Amino acid sequence: MYPVNPKLTRRRFIKGVIASGAAATSTSIWYAANGAERPPGSVERLIRINVNGQVRTVDVAPQETLASTLRYKLGLTGTKLGCNRGECGACTVLVDDIPSYACSILTHSVKAMRIETVEGLESANGDLHPVQQAFVEELSPQCGYCTPGQVMAAVGLLRANPNPTREEARQGMAGNICRCGSYDSYLNGVMRAAEIG
Repeated sequence: MYPVNPKLTRRRFIKGVIASGAAATSTSIWYAANGAERPPGSVERLIRINVNGQVRTVDVAPQETLASTLRYKLGLTGTKLGCNRGECGACTVLVDDIPSYACSILTHSVKAMRIETVEGLESANGDLHPVQQAFVEELSPQCGYCTPGQVMAAVGLLRANPNPTREEARQGMAGNICRCGSYDSYLNGVMRAAEIG
């Protein structure tokens, strides 16, 4: 049996974790403010990332994924977490216009890139993006959980190939799983968006 420390309570443990996180963050801020060289092996915690056209400053752990940063630090919950291992596509975002699984990218690796989420597609006057509008018109979503990832994959596809054949669209959307099996409806939406766009 392991010895039990009567002074260590759950509350004290949680306070210690919070204090260590605050200490790490304040150290990052001090180095950034004073322009000092970081000690070898240390990792920058306070970083700036370009999300939906805005540069946002966020405190990021070294092993933190882009999906976690977007959802839990920036409140962009359109990026869904499904499998959390790069297989389902629910977390698809655009990184420099390329559809990418946000659950498989470390936030630190995208500091110099443009990130676009489903929240960034709506125009300033509130109009839906042509892909979103086409998905509505074709009744593409069923439960809707995979829809943000499907939308972002379709937007990336149509930016790279504005006039795809149905087979090219099928290949472009292949990385997104729909638990409801609405694949043909999503393909119809992509083809309609290609006509609108």
